[in-house]
Amino acid sequence: MKKVIVISTSLRTGSNSDMLADQFVEGAIQAGHEVEKISLIGKDIQFCRGCLACQKLGKCVIKDDVDDIMQKVLHADVIAWATPIYYFEMSGQMKVLIDRMNAMYALEYQFRDVYLLTTAAEEEPEVPRRAEAGLTGWTDCFPKSRLAGTLFCGGVTTPRSIDGHPQLKEAYQMGLHC
Repeated sequence: MKKVIVISTSLRTGSNSDMLADQFVEGAIQAGHEVEKISLIGKDIQFCRGCLACQKLGKCVIKDDVDDIMQKVLHADVIAWATPIYYFEMSGQMKVLIDRMNAMYALEYQFRDVYLLTTAAEEEPEVPRRAEAGLTGWTDCFPKSRLAGTLFCGGVTTPRSIDGHPQLKEAYQMGLHC
């Protein structure tokens, strides 16, 4: 049994990327893993100030929801990020959270496999490449981890328009085999 954390970064209720996250969660539960989904809706996540105090303290000096999320990420075996693609990049709130978890760089971490689930209005296969590169940059800072899989569903613009897409089944399978 693995401990799996799924971080849904969309701030829109009923978003397409959140539906991918839910399918990943269902697959991981079916596989017998301990799963927690973290939605960034309603979370207080402030911008990194670049003070680097976190490198000495092992946590950020800003008092918001990031340290709690970071502790869960540190102690998970698998991390799955779900994000909408805005202007050919991960959502801003995902990037801010990644930046704010800078304290993890100097800490012991348990996660090995990292997954990225993305959705966008555009359908071209190159659409998620920058988001994948950004997450790979984060993953590369943790040499015992790897980007284990990515999944992209394009052509979805309105909430829940992903219904019926085969990528929902693919997200389930990804969770099942994570």
